[in-house]
Amino acid sequence: MADTLNALMGRLRIRQLNLLIALDEHRSLHRAAAALSITQSAASKSLAEVESMIEAPLFERSKSGIVPNQLGQCVIRYARLLRTDLGALCQEIAEIRSGRGGRIAVGAIMGAIPGLLVPTINWLHARQPNLSIEVVEGGSDHLLSLLDEGRLDLAIARTTVSPNPAQYNYQPLEDEPTSIVVGYTHPRIRTKQMTLRELEKYHWVTYPSRMPIRALLERELDLAGLTMPGNPIETASTFATVTLLQNRADLVSLLPTAVAQFFAAHRMLRILPIRLTARIQTFGIVTRRGGALSPAAAEFVRLLREREMAH
Repeated sequence: MADTLNALMGRLRIRQLNLLIALDEHRSLHRAAAALSITQSAASKSLAEVESMIEAPLFERSKSGIVPNQLGQCVIRYARLLRTDLGALCQEIAEIRSGRGGRIAVGAIMGAIPGLLVPTINWLHARQPNLSIEVVEGGSDHLLSLLDEGRLDLAIARTTVSPNPAQYNYQPLEDEPTSIVVGYTHPRIRTKQMTLRELEKYHWVTYPSRMPIRALLERELDLAGLTMPGNPIETASTFATVTLLQNRADLVSLLPTAVAQFFAAHRMLRILPIRLTARIQTFGIVTRRGGALSPAAAEFVRLLREREMAH
């Protein structure tokens, strides 16, 4: 492996990595060459050089053009990482030189935002007021893909959704309790306890089936002897969920309790007194295995751990 690494570091060029990425995006040698402002013959020669270094073909011809094979997909994924890291290097150098103090990109699942992400950002900004922070909200699978591409420094997410969770560094933080919610205009519930069976006439706003919170809802309904309605409104957007609930009294949804409490405090949602038996799997701090965190990202992780221990 050391010989292969030395050979690649000595011969592989950035323009060759850009060509691989362009070929993946355009699926045509001609269009990829045009996108990079080089001749098709130069692109063909460059691709042949890379395949010679790898000692294997990276693309196959198909009716839709040239497509990367399994080895090609692997090389392209790391080409994107290298390009992203170089871009981050240039940006961080420019920001340090200008006195802006650097930049980090953090991804978070919805339930981690009110109680963990926001306080940590506030603490970090108090210590480093010139730091630029990008925040991306999404499901764990989306955040892990952004982490794979080098577009995030770290994520607060679950690695269990990945087919290969061992490729990440994972520091568990906490479980995620959930609550059943309706819009704030819904009549106030006078009883101290309700059951899921009392919601049979309601329509559900649910998250897509690939998300853990959807699986938890289906499990809770099954335990109550109920089935998931066949006509739910599906969305991964918190904003869409809250807006829908506010505008229709016949809608109900399941949200992380931290998120539900935030909107309830602002008189946008009501939390129903329904006791749930399960919690979504633990989420935690996820980083790329083998990757080095910048000082700002490392400080962010440290503050997250402090926040968790304070709980």
